[in-house]
Amino acid sequence: MPEQSNTISEKSLANRDQQVIWHPYTQMKNAVLPISIVKGEGAYLFDDAGNKYIDAISSWWVNIHGHAHPYIAEKVNEQFLQLEHVIFAGFTHPKAVELAERLLQRLPANQSKIFYSDNGSTAVEVGVKMALQFWQNQNIKKNKIIAFKDAYHGDTFGAMSVSGRSLFTQPFNDFLFHVDFIDVPVKGKEEASFSQLEKLLQANDVAVFIFEPLILGAGGMIMYEPESLEKLVKRCKERNVITIADEVMTGFGRTGKFFATDFINSKPDIICLSKGLTGGVMPLGVTSCSQKIYDAFLSDDRTKTFYHGHSFTANPLTCAAACASLDIFDQSETMKDIQRIVQMHEDFISTIPSNPLIADIRQKGTILAIELKTNENTNYLNTIGETIRKFFLSKKIIIRPLGNVIYILPPYCISNDDLKYIYFVINEFMG
Repeated sequence: MPEQSNTISEKSLANRDQQVIWHPYTQMKNAVLPISIVKGEGAYLFDDAGNKYIDAISSWWVNIHGHAHPYIAEKVNEQFLQLEHVIFAGFTHPKAVELAERLLQRLPANQSKIFYSDNGSTAVEVGVKMALQFWQNQNIKKNKIIAFKDAYHGDTFGAMSVSGRSLFTQPFNDFLFHVDFIDVPVKGKEEASFSQLEKLLQANDVAVFIFEPLILGAGGMIMYEPESLEKLVKRCKERNVITIADEVMTGFGRTGKFFATDFINSKPDIICLSKGLTGGVMPLGVTSCSQKIYDAFLSDDRTKTFYHGHSFTANPLTCAAACASLDIFDQSETMKDIQRIVQMHEDFISTIPSNPLIADIRQKGTILAIELKTNENTNYLNTIGETIRKFFLSKKIIIRPLGNVIYILPPYCISNDDLKYIYFVINEFMG
């Protein structure tokens, strides 16, 4: 369990930070001094005062194997001494090829090609652009996009456009391209979601349906069933609509299977990956696609080329980290750890007493979410969120509630004792 240091931090690093850095998702006018983290080890982070924290959200959902993993560090260091970067237009390198081959072995069988980018938002940008140009390259007029109302796909403009209109997109709504939104098929809204999709599909100009499979992360850890997703994807395929699965958060074991789309039989045409891709060590984005998508760009007409790229596309260091992460997944213990966390979450849920403070409890795989009842609406700005964050921080647990939604999304190396301590603190907070 976390230990409290008797050393009093002078916060010199935090004060220097405040003078020069603008932090994400932070109102800087009244922001408290950030905690200065100087070391990571497994499921723990350590600040400059020697305090030890449990990282219960895998540092924004990325760090799946634990901090400062020695094996990943070793493989990145080996690559650094061999080749740190090379332009990826007209050139390639061993780790990019290895990673693509290994990802395609784990991705659905219909996936054929890997396109590299830098992060989750860019992976989505690539996927949307691929899908739209797929139709344009064939001179087929399909340009409408369907997405979920509460979706979040990233912070770049294309990713914002296919995200639900929200607090995150509000300043830019006038600049985002049009998207038709349907309800998430949560319990009780399945038929509404299906009928909304069916109505939109009556037109012949629908190009794309993009979705977060089974769990909408930033929207509040909203969860829905595989059977509903199966029905939506299957219907899109029947109507010749490209489907894009945003597995940026759900990929790499988070849902209990390697990919969330492993729960359905109708496979998407395009899949977006990031976050846990490198074990949370370095930024990297991947967009995979089916052969059908790829073939539409093969032409003697150079205007049909996919003109998209990034300076650090397929950076060898990031590819080495991702290959090392897959090595860890090849060890049977990793999936056993995932199933262990799944079971512990289930056991904890079964012990939670009836509590008027709880509006809903949701779980899928290693992700546990508890929605609290308050006098405010369920959203990111619900003021109880800051109370929750401070309470858990005082107990040396790092979480980042989505307003009134507490969620736990731990690294797979977390111990049973640390999980039990987190559960204890959850119960303590709810009284």
